[in-house]
Amino acid sequence: MEECSLPLHSNQVHKLSIIINRSHALLHCIAITFLICYRLSFLFQQPKTSLLPWLLVFAAELLLSFKWFLGIAYGWRPISRTVFPERLPEDDKLPANDVLEGTNTVLSARALDYPPQKLNVYLSDDGGSSITLLGMRAVSKFARWWLPFCKTHGIKTICPDAYFSCLEEDYSDLEFLAEKQEIQENYELFREEIIKARAKGGNVDKPTAIYIYIYVIQENDNDANGDHIYKMPRLVYVSREKRHSHSHHFKAGALNVLLRVSGLMSNSPYILALDCDMYCNDPTSAKQAMCFHLDPNISPSLAFVQFPQRFRNICNNDIYDSIIRSMFWIRWYGLDGLRGPVLSGTNFYMKRKSLYNYSIHEDLTELKKYFGTSNELLKSPLAHYMPSIDNRDSSSTLLQEAKVLASCAYENNPKWGEEVGFRYHSLVEDYFTGFILHCQ
Repeated sequence: MEECSLPLHSNQVHKLSIIINRSHALLHCIAITFLICYRLSFLFQQPKTSLLPWLLVFAAELLLSFKWFLGIAYGWRPISRTVFPERLPEDDKLPANDVLEGTNTVLSARALDYPPQKLNVYLSDDGGSSITLLGMRAVSKFARWWLPFCKTHGIKTICPDAYFSCLEEDYSDLEFLAEKQEIQENYELFREEIIKARAKGGNVDKPTAIYIYIYVIQENDNDANGDHIYKMPRLVYVSREKRHSHSHHFKAGALNVLLRVSGLMSNSPYILALDCDMYCNDPTSAKQAMCFHLDPNISPSLAFVQFPQRFRNICNNDIYDSIIRSMFWIRWYGLDGLRGPVLSGTNFYMKRKSLYNYSIHEDLTELKKYFGTSNELLKSPLAHYMPSIDNRDSSSTLLQEAKVLASCAYENNPKWGEEVGFRYHSLVEDYFTGFILHCQ
């Protein structure tokens, strides 16, 4: 009980950086003031033969000065945070997480250092491609080797492509090296299977297809050959319906479909969103995020925890992650010291109920106006609703209801994208949704 009373995280305000940044801003403002006075004094000078070029330069300087002035906020109060995941509750007491993601991040998401029974991965195949479906089946097969390997040896680079393409550690354990070689051979077979599937091509012509793969295997059980079996997180494949007569709302529409389907099937209180070109480069990120979400001091007003983005193989000469490094390692730290960073589209752990309208009460008629007519989905905003689904029953009522939620006609009347879920009417749905959450 004494350990539970300890803080799960701490933050440090960089006072020296604040003094330097604010002193620099003051000096810069003084210099800009002298520059403006100098430019204005030219108007009173004679003759004015070069007035137009002078005014154009002056206008450009004013615009650049205004842009710089807005950027002062990034250095006004930068802070850094430290988490203590060892102080979290036991694994069986941690809250569940639903991962909403694109097609290339399944393996690393399922290899997160988090209780597998508390992790549900929802894969969005927005194109309804048979290649993606075949690839997901191949991923599920390879994951039976990859996930136990990462768990047993504490592998930090949990994306196999990144792990096998670089030297992570220099192991001298012959048993480990032999196992690593076997895993790498299985990975090459997995890649060949994907390449062959791509060569065949083809698309799924079903309007709505939801295929569910759920591995509910006890970690200490053995298979028919007596080999140890590792418990797998649930994996759900979702291909939403699309019609020319309905608006699909791009990425925000796909995320809202996953939000509804996950609310029906697992209804985890927290969700992790990942783009298709991202992978989890830190297996402890889920527990790090829980250090903030489970902190009673900040949790009531906390909507999401934003992790930085890092890029690999952009090109041989790029050492700064393009311009992203300055954004995530300088600007977002500064915004964290003010009202919090901007929602950045991917790599964030969000509280599910933050995407639901806070004014909604537990009145059934009121809920239908926002969430639609699905009786099962209407239970998801209610507290302590824990659905259950069996992967062996493909004709279950819950699965059929999930297909209804993935249809494009479901959003005709409800307020999805308007007051519930990820917001529409903007191609940058992440910034738009994040601004609304900040206002709330």
